Amino acid sequence: MDYQKPFEKAEFDRRVKDVKNRMSDAGIDLLICQDPANMNWLTGFDGWSFYVPQAVLVHADEVAPLWFGRPQDAKAARITTDLPEENIQTFSETRVHHLTEHPFDDLAAFILSRGWGSSRIAVELDAHYYTARAHAHMVKGLPNARFSDSQQLVNWARLIKSDAELVYMREAGQLMTEVMNRAVAKVAPGVREYEVIAEVYQSQVMGLEGKYGDYTSICPLIQVGEGTSTPHLTWSDKPLPDDTLISIELGAARRHYHAPLTRTLYLGSPPKDVLRLADAIVEGTAAALEVARPGATCEEVEAAWQKVLNRHGYKKESRSGYSIGVNYPPDWGERTASLRPGDETVLQAGMCFHFQSGVWLEQIGAAISEPFVVGEKGGEHLCDVRRELIVIH
Repeated sequence: MDYQKPFEKAEFDRRVKDVKNRMSDAGIDLLICQDPANMNWLTGFDGWSFYVPQAVLVHADEVAPLWFGRPQDAKAARITTDLPEENIQTFSETRVHHLTEHPFDDLAAFILSRGWGSSRIAVELDAHYYTARAHAHMVKGLPNARFSDSQQLVNWARLIKSDAELVYMREAGQLMTEVMNRAVAKVAPGVREYEVIAEVYQSQVMGLEGKYGDYTSICPLIQVGEGTSTPHLTWSDKPLPDDTLISIELGAARRHYHAPLTRTLYLGSPPKDVLRLADAIVEGTAAALEVARPGATCEEVEAAWQKVLNRHGYKKESRSGYSIGVNYPPDWGERTASLRPGDETVLQAGMCFHFQSGVWLEQIGAAISEPFVVGEKGGEHLCDVRRELIVIH
């Protein structure tokens, strides 16, 4: 099958070597990854199969990782990865959604068959698709293993993007610019919320210049009026009023590499309190990205932002940003470094973040966020959409 892999094999080999070094430092013999983003990052595996148990295994003594999953998805592993045939393993189809049996019964049996039953095994206890039941079956099937939490080992290995990854991050940013501009152009009094979102989905997938867009890890979000005081509402069939505040958070993805973006709009003539909040957010975001250079810490970036907010009489309790990169539903964050007090992660060139500038008050909220790459001149904007309260008369 003519499938274009996103990276050369050497890129995956480099990643696996890095992960093995981290495993050695952590005293791990066998790492079992259930996070689909980590599975993809390590092997290239891609497919909408993460709703059933699956995993990628990295063993300290194995040259290549192993893929373990449903029999009907094994062909996807053959198509999307460079794994040797013997490294593609499957479980019994009868174990899918079985009342008492579980696919990881077969995974435990496979691990035993390889002589790894007494290994120091790390699993991703905080991965979205690693269930309590899956872990219980693993522990029962491997009574002599020493289990531990991987503590996001692969997620942290993903933090600094390679040059090849940054190509997709920048393409995602270019696409995100197009997606948001088309969404903004669709907004008008009387237009129904779902019509705006339909425009978003069409532009997300159509891509730019023949470079298609992937499905994003979070669906389009839109809040209207008082709904702007909370960030994660989705669309309805209500027509947009003549005089209202609107917040839209969207994403665009290239080969699953994400660039999220939020913009706040006002239909009509914005009140002074809305203008004041938006101005503070724009000023604070610019100050934060100025600090986002190699050598600065995550908390220093957040402090620059918070200082501006405080000067204008606002504060933000939640984090102001998080690392981004390759991902799958339900989240485009990497679950590693966060821009917040106490996070002393030192920024390095090639790290990517979504600076989520949302400030949500009692009756209104606004966000004018920016995805960026850490660089010598500060945060490099991945998108180019007006950095202001967008007023539509």
